[in-house]
Amino acid sequence: MGTAMNSHDHGKLGKLGKLGFGGAGIGNLYRAIPDGEALATVLAAWDAGIRYFDTAPHYGLGLSEQRLGAVLRDKPREEFIISTKVGRILEPNASGGQDSEGFDVPAATRRVWDFSEAGIRRSIEDSLERLGLNQVDIAYLHDPDVHDLHAGISQGLPALEKLRSEGLVRAIGVGINSAEAALECVEAADLDLVMLAGRYTLLEQPDVPLLERCLERRTGVVSVGAYNSGLLARPDVPEDAHYNYDQAPPEVLERARALAALCRDFGVELPTAALQFPLRHPAVVNVTAGATSPEQVAANSARMEVPVPEGLWEALERVGR
Repeated sequence: MGTAMNSHDHGKLGKLGKLGFGGAGIGNLYRAIPDGEALATVLAAWDAGIRYFDTAPHYGLGLSEQRLGAVLRDKPREEFIISTKVGRILEPNASGGQDSEGFDVPAATRRVWDFSEAGIRRSIEDSLERLGLNQVDIAYLHDPDVHDLHAGISQGLPALEKLRSEGLVRAIGVGINSAEAALECVEAADLDLVMLAGRYTLLEQPDVPLLERCLERRTGVVSVGAYNSGLLARPDVPEDAHYNYDQAPPEVLERARALAALCRDFGVELPTAALQFPLRHPAVVNVTAGATSPEQVAANSARMEVPVPEGLWEALERVGR
């Protein structure tokens, strides 16, 4: 089974660390941020000791990769781990306008789904060009649950296994929103990692045995979306909080506020507990969080180091997450 990324293995790919940097925000997710601010944010992550950086062609139509590479290619290559994603090729787009998939960037290119081996090889080559690097460490098949899970399992994952066997990437996995689909991928292929978005958090845990199977198959879990689209990102949960990228429904707001109150009883802020919670499970090898400013990076880094009383975790267990 895939062991390269397991938390107790040694060597370069054991350096994921507890906290990783997610690159969607510096791809202008929801709003444009200036180049200088984006580069300062990546530098702040480096200065905070973060050495795992994740990006994707999808994030700002390549802008995230370009900005991340602008900083990292000047750093010692053996000191950091970088992952990107495959499954969407960026093709020239004559119609122009602005991107319609959540990123505030000009639509000079368009995303084309492609889970074929040729498409995945091209995707890696294009990403390396944007990054200005000669290798990415980890390649994730991006959103097979959104596009075509069958094609992802029958074409995409075998192609990634082949790339890993050739040494073109050092580790492979899936970047995915569905715990059920993630479990299918784990059963179907020899994956090193699953990047699971928003489905193993303080607020919600999967009702399928994904994490248990990952442990059995020695597949590490990188938890992303620990704040559930911002719902758990502040000590007090506001009325206009988002969940799953939309307005949080009343019952979800109520649940988040109950969690916040419980955290407060133990002198802990809700975002601190949210960020640290996934690492309580032995299958989880890293929590990766996005940021769009040096201040957000500093806050995430500080929250990861705040001591959380064992009593809080026990209380959370009792209320039945």
